[in-house]
Amino acid sequence: MDTYAGATTGGVLTRRRFFEGLAAVGGISLALSGMDALGFGMASATELPPELTGGAKGAKIVILGAGLAGMTAAYELSKAGYQVQILEARSFAGGRCQTARKGFQHTDLIGHEQTCDFDEGLYINHGPWRIPYHHRSTLHYTKLFGVLLESFVNDNDAAYVYFEKGKGPLAGKPVRKGEIAADARGYAAELIAKAASKGDLDAALSPADRETFIAYMINEGRLSPKDLAYTGTEGRGFSVHPGAGVDPGPGKELPPFAFKDVLDSKAWRVLTSVSGYEQQRTMLQPIGGMDRIAAGFEKHVGAMIRYSTVVQKIKQNGKGVKIAYKDAFGETGEIEADYCLCTIPLSVLKQIDLDASKPFKAAMEKVSYAPVNKIGLQMKTRFWEEKHHIYGGHIYNDMPGIGTITLPSTGWQSDKGVLLGYYAFGGEAVKVSMKTPAERAAFALAGGQKVFPEYTDSFESAFSFSWHLAEYNLGGWAEWSQDGRKDAYPVLCEPDGRLYLAGEHLSYLGGWQAGAIESAWQQIAKIHARVQQA
Repeated sequence: MDTYAGATTGGVLTRRRFFEGLAAVGGISLALSGMDALGFGMASATELPPELTGGAKGAKIVILGAGLAGMTAAYELSKAGYQVQILEARSFAGGRCQTARKGFQHTDLIGHEQTCDFDEGLYINHGPWRIPYHHRSTLHYTKLFGVLLESFVNDNDAAYVYFEKGKGPLAGKPVRKGEIAADARGYAAELIAKAASKGDLDAALSPADRETFIAYMINEGRLSPKDLAYTGTEGRGFSVHPGAGVDPGPGKELPPFAFKDVLDSKAWRVLTSVSGYEQQRTMLQPIGGMDRIAAGFEKHVGAMIRYSTVVQKIKQNGKGVKIAYKDAFGETGEIEADYCLCTIPLSVLKQIDLDASKPFKAAMEKVSYAPVNKIGLQMKTRFWEEKHHIYGGHIYNDMPGIGTITLPSTGWQSDKGVLLGYYAFGGEAVKVSMKTPAERAAFALAGGQKVFPEYTDSFESAFSFSWHLAEYNLGGWAEWSQDGRKDAYPVLCEPDGRLYLAGEHLSYLGGWQAGAIESAWQQIAKIHARVQQA
């Protein structure tokens, strides 16, 4: 079979190679558009911060940016006795770790002003919004600061998939993901099981191996043991649900879609037999909003932060650093320190008068930042639960500019809710971000209406955010090319004089909070080692 071409060694199909090839059977994983920039396959490498023993020796550190990287560094360095000062351009801490709730204000670079008008208790995490279980560095601080967590439903077979660009009767039709999953895997299992039963996959598989494998395919695809046929399964759902009494009795199973219709619809693209390492089926989120993590840090380092303080120049010599700034009142000033840890995104840092070497500045030019959009839509009813029986998860689709619609994993069965109306990247995100906030909301509603007939009538208010139009971010996260990772990234991981950089952009966990935290851990360890040597 063509599926397993290249899976042989010297013409012999080994068991290991064969079972590796089975990953293709479940379909192609639909990673969220643009997520290849987020360091897929890289787990949180460190569980605990470095031990900074030996004393601070009176050293003073200035930290630029009160995001998670900056506050992590401030928290750990201050515990070790360092004098720490943080300069933050915004009027609040957290960096990308933001949550929009009633009263939250934002003005983008185009001049669009928004004030979030969600009901009390409702919110949207327009920055990071989920935590994989293996991001142990992030979870270290949520536990340390008492930030309570709940499940984030990252995959839900009851949720719809909606593909307009496919063909056949399923194109442009909301279909349960579980139905597509059952049929695609069932028919694929049927094809493979029948091929195996005829000896077409013998090679290095012994007769006993073949029998075991066919049994596995029967179980995987819910096939008939008699003729290895796939005819559907109760797991994909019922047209008449089982209940009490004689009628409806045991229930009536939904008939499977035709295999050709499943393939033509292209909805199989959402399927994967194994979840992406950064995209676990169930993840975590702070109860009450992601900014609870920022607030946890702020309780410990808030006194060290100068808010609404914009860095204008970064100067250094062999003895220390000088940071020139302008505050909210237009007053200018300068702070001196022994070392500077800069967590400002490189997209913004490039525009600041920076005293650094030519190779260092050249390395900074080798990274780009992703255009990213999100919009929260407050709905007056939780119709996705009440009418469609969907509790959390994503509505995968191929609508340009929408990317992903996500249903909330909190507030189950309450009266109202805020769902994520779009989560888009790249050129489509740029197009949508050029619209006014009202036009963005209308665009999101038009997309969601194709999936849920209750969408527009239930809408109450919206809050949208475009990270590439945020003055102190200029992009959602860093996107490194292969050459940039090889040549420029290592340069920026090392200090340039007394200047150290940290943030998600200096990790292989780009876009994740763990990347910011662990890059800070790495750099403060280097600073501390240098202080000890001095």
